[in-house]
Amino acid sequence: MVHLFYIRNFRLLFSATAVSNLGDGISALAFPWLATLITRDPLLISLVAVATRLPWLLFSIPAGVWTDRVDRQRLMVQADLVRLALTMGVVALILTAPVFPVENGTPYILGLCGLAFLLGSAEVLRDNAAQTALPTVIDKDKLEAANGQMWSVEQVMGSFVGPPLAGLLIAYAVPAPFLMDAATFAIAALLVWAMRLPARGPKPQHRQWMVEAREGISWLRGHRVILQLALMLGCMNAMTIMVLTMLPLFGQELLGLNAAQYGLLVTAEAAGGVVGGLICPWIVTQMGARRALMLSLPLMMASSILIALFPVVWVVAPALFIGLFAGLLWNVVTVPYRQRHIPDALLGRVNSLYRFFGWGMLPVGALMAGAMVSWAEPHLGRELALRLPYFVSGGGMALIWGYASLRLKI
Repeated sequence: MVHLFYIRNFRLLFSATAVSNLGDGISALAFPWLATLITRDPLLISLVAVATRLPWLLFSIPAGVWTDRVDRQRLMVQADLVRLALTMGVVALILTAPVFPVENGTPYILGLCGLAFLLGSAEVLRDNAAQTALPTVIDKDKLEAANGQMWSVEQVMGSFVGPPLAGLLIAYAVPAPFLMDAATFAIAALLVWAMRLPARGPKPQHRQWMVEAREGISWLRGHRVILQLALMLGCMNAMTIMVLTMLPLFGQELLGLNAAQYGLLVTAEAAGGVVGGLICPWIVTQMGARRALMLSLPLMMASSILIALFPVVWVVAPALFIGLFAGLLWNVVTVPYRQRHIPDALLGRVNSLYRFFGWGMLPVGALMAGAMVSWAEPHLGRELALRLPYFVSGGGMALIWGYASLRLKI
């Protein structure tokens, strides 16, 4: 593994990423848990998850324009400070509740949805700015190693440390995980503020944001490979979210897992991301970008098919590990490729378009999974209906693999 901590800016950005992803891991468990304390209505509870993801669909493109207009370091600091304030708003909401569960929980859920939506909006700006800032922090020949190490720490803090810590904190006191979350945003903002990034040169003249957005769209349309990667990522994420959406029901009803055991299963998946972040840069170096990319797709396909065919823990756990490992291998090839080829002046806009395609398909895939199981259950029975999204996901990944083999010239 290439050691990059001697680079001060990378060390600070890496540390800020670690701290902020600890906060993200805490909130990933704490927000839905708080919703269940407020109400037992599943529709109201689901609104919190929708509010958290919706900004990626609505604001990805405007966020890209904004990222290219302003100082990216300052934008990251401001976004983290806004998230700190909003998280303290969640604490205030909790303290105003008379008792849990709340007798009339609808106003509290709607308030929580509003805060979750604003937090998600700040996250869109912060994450887009952070990814576009990395090429100014590290030399281009070290981007694979830098991205791999960043993704590894994201998985460790967001999947291994954050959720179990949130469970302990919320058992101690309901506001406790949100106070911890707010503290992580404050620390991350301080670390990013301490970075010394080079000046980006004269600021471009600001025009209507749609004019600037069209420049990003035109560039993406003119770069065939990156456009292909963006569209493929959207399809891949739709297939992946189908797997993850049904995984809780699959784990409970077909694997017979309780909550603690299910948490361990999800940890096995996260381990694939950690290992992938560490060794996938070496794999890319040994195999080359195209061959590594072609390896990631059949691994993703195999992950879904194995779960569909063998619904037992000792197969599902390594299959989830393989799936996320393959996802990291895909990222280690494609993200540095974008960072090298997209001009700095357009990097924020093109990255946001790329994420619009990729993240915008997540709600579509989740809806497809739920509709598929509901439709299939009367015809196939509950067990086969729950396995069907995994077969469809594996088949979809096979089609993407075939397309990439024939048409992708990276």
